[in-house]
Amino acid sequence: MTPFFALSPKIQPENHVITKITPQTHSRAAYSAYKPSGIESLREIPKHWSYASLRWISQRYAGGTPDRNNLDFWINGTIPWVNSGTVNQALIKTPSAFITESALRGSSAKWVPKGALLMALAGQGKTKGMVAQTGIRTTCNQSLAAICPDEVVESRFLLQWLQSQYGNIRGLAGDEQRDGLNLEMIGSIPCPLPPLDEQRAIAAFLDRETARVDALIEKKQRQVELLQEKRTALISRAVTKGLDPNARMKDSGIEWLGEILTHWNTLGCKFAYSIQLGKMLQNEPQSPTDVKVPYLKALNVRWETVDTADLAEMWASPSDLKNYSVEDGDLLVCEGGEVGRAGILADVPDSCIIQNALHRVRAKGRNNTKYLMYLLEVAGSNKWIEILCNKATIAHFTGEKFGEFAIVLPLPAEQRAIAAFLDRETARIDALIEKVEASIDLLREYRTALISAAVTGKIDVRKEAA
Repeated sequence: MTPFFALSPKIQPENHVITKITPQTHSRAAYSAYKPSGIESLREIPKHWSYASLRWISQRYAGGTPDRNNLDFWINGTIPWVNSGTVNQALIKTPSAFITESALRGSSAKWVPKGALLMALAGQGKTKGMVAQTGIRTTCNQSLAAICPDEVVESRFLLQWLQSQYGNIRGLAGDEQRDGLNLEMIGSIPCPLPPLDEQRAIAAFLDRETARVDALIEKKQRQVELLQEKRTALISRAVTKGLDPNARMKDSGIEWLGEILTHWNTLGCKFAYSIQLGKMLQNEPQSPTDVKVPYLKALNVRWETVDTADLAEMWASPSDLKNYSVEDGDLLVCEGGEVGRAGILADVPDSCIIQNALHRVRAKGRNNTKYLMYLLEVAGSNKWIEILCNKATIAHFTGEKFGEFAIVLPLPAEQRAIAAFLDRETARIDALIEKVEASIDLLREYRTALISAAVTGKIDVRKEAA
């Protein structure tokens, strides 16, 4: 069998070789004859197939959550119980918790047989409408619908069909994230019904082919991780050890820095850079001279870059514009959230200021802000800024802590050389990462298309499944 995608040798990050995925013109055979299904999501189906709504080919029921305040329901429980997040597992084998026999009797939790399907009725983000198969006999909460197929439908085939209909299923509940599915909606889902032996053949084919694609995706994700590790190591080596591998070193006396070049010095950040925290959000004018201006907040700052598109506005006075204004080349550093996350400004709108979740950093003398950005990236990846902030629940990288933060400072010319080197080398690694991630996207698209084509009868895989 010729694969849909041709795959070249796997990536080797150390010598910048990358896998490239290219579509081929190969297509699998279709069935010899089709008929209209009368259902928009199915359209035509093979002539010998039938179809039915899920209510006619399965039993469906929701679970329940025993009273959390009744410890007798939860302590020393032996009955598996799962919540809606478990649908992220391809095959549910690990329960979320265990409940007791009294919990099962005293709540609406119900047994779900091994091999049945569970669909999320609600949930945050992408959870709603996701479906998985149970690899254990379990109970579930009220945000999950158990789907137990009748003898006319193969469980794995039904799973693959429902997974292919994820977007349509979510649409049954409306577009709002808070709108949930219900058992009536699930019962209305139309399902194609090939002969049972053909369902099993399609399920076996898809299990094999999707496992192969998933293995390729996993390898590529590891390739991305290796490139990201290489990128981090490259930055760390350059900003703490310089560009000369033969240079003499000394102990910096600072744990997170380790050894540094003998002619480099360490000092508090405030001695080399000016640090200005932003303005409190002002939703109303305080004087006739106040004006509305765009402002940047922590969410606008990525590592190394700042998103300046579609900024919100706040009211500001003339003195605010002077104190909190920003310009191209400024370094912005997050005061909260992912503390220390830093990016260089470019294409900043006129009269733009910063909110108090950000520090504006400018170099004193001939020091280089981009060098400091890379240094903060190393400190952030090693969690040293969080440690400095004594993070327990919410960390804050205050102006005082930032000013006292110990950094290593090469001569200005070396700072510029290190920043230029890292700009060039990280751009090369980023381009490789982007290519690998693009190939992952192609594989995921292929996986989705293959499942859809097989379960709707657009391709005939009976011989390939043998």
